[in-house]
Amino acid sequence: MIQYQSDSLPDFMDGMSSAMTYTLMFVKLAILWANQRCGVLAVNTGEVQRMNVSAREQILKMKLPFKVNTSPVYLLITILQFLHLVLCGCGISMVNSLIVTLILHIGGQIDVMRDWLSTAFSKNVIGTVNGITMRALVTKHQRIIMFSQNIENLYTYIALILFVSDTIIICCLGFIIVTSIGTPDGPAILLRSVLYYMVMNLEAFIFCLAGEYLNAKSQMIGDAAYDSLWYDFTSSKSRIVLLLILRSQKRLTITIGKIMDLSLERFTSVVKASASYISVLLAMY
Repeated sequence: MIQYQSDSLPDFMDGMSSAMTYTLMFVKLAILWANQRCGVLAVNTGEVQRMNVSAREQILKMKLPFKVNTSPVYLLITILQFLHLVLCGCGISMVNSLIVTLILHIGGQIDVMRDWLSTAFSKNVIGTVNGITMRALVTKHQRIIMFSQNIENLYTYIALILFVSDTIIICCLGFIIVTSIGTPDGPAILLRSVLYYMVMNLEAFIFCLAGEYLNAKSQMIGDAAYDSLWYDFTSSKSRIVLLLILRSQKRLTITIGKIMDLSLERFTSVVKASASYISVLLAMY
């Protein structure tokens, strides 16, 4: 076992952030499978003396049981690591794109219901308006709620793993960025780490933005029902609309492990927590 040394702490942080990223991707895919419902290549720039020795830098830090100092083997390993990163990026993008697609779909359904409310209660008539009945409105609202609950069940634990791991990864990357400033390998490390840091923050921001969007959209149902001419209808229909308004006060949202809601405020708290951990690591380094 390799003994830990303070000089190797940046390498340890770099390796741990990469390992947690891949682990997070596989956890996401595992959760999705269980819920079937729904600039690194510049490291050696300017270091010609290192190009033909065993200390060559790799895209991903790996310990292989064979030597990679020869050009064909090193080139092959580099290509395989690059393809591996591309496939992992596609997998992570697919999982993140799915939640965006689902949230946009439910947002469209909410807009349809708002249009139904404004049409059905645009004037005091008995019966249906353009085929829209009170039963259809209630059924539409229930389907929106059930669809939101399915998204919540699918992504709540993904969000939990995401925010725990992203906080640690962002902390590690921030530590690497700060400690690499002014070092000989600083430009190459910054090229890789800054982009990586931005991507990890973007992933957390996408989830928080999706939760914020769903929260804001769900409130529009109650506003649309309240702004309609429900008071001009019969008492039985008015009571149904009042119940719909009452139910809309319970916001639709996505939670982090059923503990806290996803929101832009939550994103800022993650960034603040990561900055605090970075300062602690710098004090210990």
